[in-house]
Amino acid sequence: MNKIYPSAAAALKDVVRDGQLLAVGGFGLCGIPEALIEALQGSGVKDLTVISNNAGVDGFGLGKLLETRQIRKMISSYVGENKEFERQYLAGELELEFTPQGTLAEKLRAGGAGIPAFFTKTGVGTIVAEGKELREFDGETYVMERALVPDVALVKAHVADKSGNLQFRLTARNFNPAAAMAGRICIVEVEHIVETGAMVPDQVHLPGIYVHRIVHNPHPEKRIEKRTLTEKAGG
Repeated sequence: MNKIYPSAAAALKDVVRDGQLLAVGGFGLCGIPEALIEALQGSGVKDLTVISNNAGVDGFGLGKLLETRQIRKMISSYVGENKEFERQYLAGELELEFTPQGTLAEKLRAGGAGIPAFFTKTGVGTIVAEGKELREFDGETYVMERALVPDVALVKAHVADKSGNLQFRLTARNFNPAAAMAGRICIVEVEHIVETGAMVPDQVHLPGIYVHRIVHNPHPEKRIEKRTLTEKAGG
């Protein structure tokens, strides 16, 4: 089966629809599927619920979809870098399910593993636990969290072979493997495509069984959120 598509728009065609639950990999702007996000904006789909560590920045990453009002709800653990996100949320125009970062990662991992729910101490006694089942184990109180199984996962990897086996680069791995495993359909944007068998087994970070479609983007922008420079002493 050919998993390689000629463009991001072609990979999204007949897959994304209004009202879907999407997972988008990345951490801040590190390891985000830039071309897939742009193609999603171009598709015009709306009323989306998006699972992502954060919502990008103004004008880049998921921030593009906020500007075009295609996102109805965010399931996130950090929202501090996007002024449009702040404006829409405070105006009641955007829903937010604020989730501790470790819990968010585990909700995706559980979804990919076929585990419908799990118990955690994180959030007990806070608004995070409101309306959720509490249970005591060994004298400690835990809150039940439901797994996340998105309709579509948009993921960024460094290398893919033609069978969809993936290799991530350094910290750009972040939420990408968990999002890929959880999605019912997984679309991956990669910088390099190699022949099947070119990667030795120890180089494969995620098996191709989780990957349905591949898009080649050899020159992503890889924008940096904040650049801090320190002058050398005596310079």
